[in-house]
Amino acid sequence: METQSLQSLIERAIQNEEEARVFYLGLHSLVEDALAKETLKYLAGEELGHKEFLQAYLKGEKKFTALSMDTPVDYHIAQYADKPDPKKNMNSSEVYLVAAHREWNSYKFYTGLAETQPAGEVKEMLLQMANQELKHKEKVEYLYSNTAFPQTAGG
Repeated sequence: METQSLQSLIERAIQNEEEARVFYLGLHSLVEDALAKETLKYLAGEELGHKEFLQAYLKGEKKFTALSMDTPVDYHIAQYADKPDPKKNMNSSEVYLVAAHREWNSYKFYTGLAETQPAGEVKEMLLQMANQELKHKEKVEYLYSNTAFPQTAGG
């Protein structure tokens, strides 16, 4: 890495990913719903993948290559719905809302880091990490809306 500040920026991102992974595994232990447990396990795995990418990037073992940046749908649920406190036996809609808040915060974390960087590879990599977090938010907000407001026979 070019500078100590860039190294500490990536190290901070690695720590953020590890905290997210641990958060999802902890939440996993609080819920009973099988689909919610599966979703949390998936999210923990995604965060681990992000952490491993960042660690390899920091060591110079991985080079950043631009990925296509699909535009996620932002339902804005986390921005407007209060975050429930994680607790034992949460219902699935609460689990998804907690996860949506976590992903929204991760998105803001990466966009904030990207704003500190000049145009170039590092800024692009951080924006793509932000995009990945927004994609996760899209998934859990979709699950939230379908569990909190299920379709009824009448429409």
